[in-house]
Amino acid sequence: MNVFLFPGQGSQEIGMASDLFKADAPFRELVRRASERTGSDLEKICLRGPERELTRTKNLQPLLVCVSLGYLWHLTDRGIQPDKVLGHSLGEISALAAAGIVSFETAVDIAAKRGELMDATATRVSGGMAAVISSEREAVLQLLAQKFPNAQLVLANDNAPRQIVVSGEIAALEQFTSFVAPEKLGQCRRLAVAGPWHSPLMTQAQLEFSGWLDTIEFHPPKVPLIFNVTAATETDPHKIRQFVARDLVEPVRWRAAMDSLRGAEKLVLFEIGPGRVLSGLARANGLGDGVKIFNINNLRGVEMAARLD
Repeated sequence: MNVFLFPGQGSQEIGMASDLFKADAPFRELVRRASERTGSDLEKICLRGPERELTRTKNLQPLLVCVSLGYLWHLTDRGIQPDKVLGHSLGEISALAAAGIVSFETAVDIAAKRGELMDATATRVSGGMAAVISSEREAVLQLLAQKFPNAQLVLANDNAPRQIVVSGEIAALEQFTSFVAPEKLGQCRRLAVAGPWHSPLMTQAQLEFSGWLDTIEFHPPKVPLIFNVTAATETDPHKIRQFVARDLVEPVRWRAAMDSLRGAEKLVLFEIGPGRVLSGLARANGLGDGVKIFNINNLRGVEMAARLD
């Protein structure tokens, strides 16, 4: 079973997709479209930075979708097709296109609007995120529920048995991290993100995004897509539209999504886009042994997958 995985924010680097910019006219057209939506020269930002502009949410989200879809084109052109698709956070927008729910061009538009609204909301709140590496998962979640009952801090990403991400108010983040170490519950690391993604602090962005999505046509998926907020597939375009909006304020249930792949016959994972974050999470979820994993973050990766798949 071929499963296509699409990464989200945090996988980017200056210079990514340089091979696509050199020889791929459809990809450059996608980036041109994204540049028009954002008012930024995304080709220049992607290839030369500066870092602060690349990591700015309104630029990064449509650009990452362009990069993932650019490599997706080449992979499918080589005859490799998915049996299932899923994307981590923002990566779910790329997965929508891979599943045939929206066109590639519409996926770029969705990512641009998503990034614009999240960027605007983040400037109005004081929030952030922190990764927690711990073998005391239940104790950490219990601490989160007991110390922050009013959702000042929430579970944002359930990535793997020993890795979660929390999101919320800066003061609550600082308080939480001060509890974890003395209680020997694990290690915390603040993430270099612009806002408290997947938390109630993003409600304003979610409401505006939901209203805007009502103007976008969604189609039933041609390929099953495992959604972040449910860790399950769905075929109803109306419900899919709701899931995409809910993703802004609800947790990414990546661990459960990975569990749903367990036991699949001849499982092959293709991480399509920059970085290797999702390959690492696949292994952290116990999907490393006996599972082929291809990193499609350059055209060499496409060629290797075509030869070895």
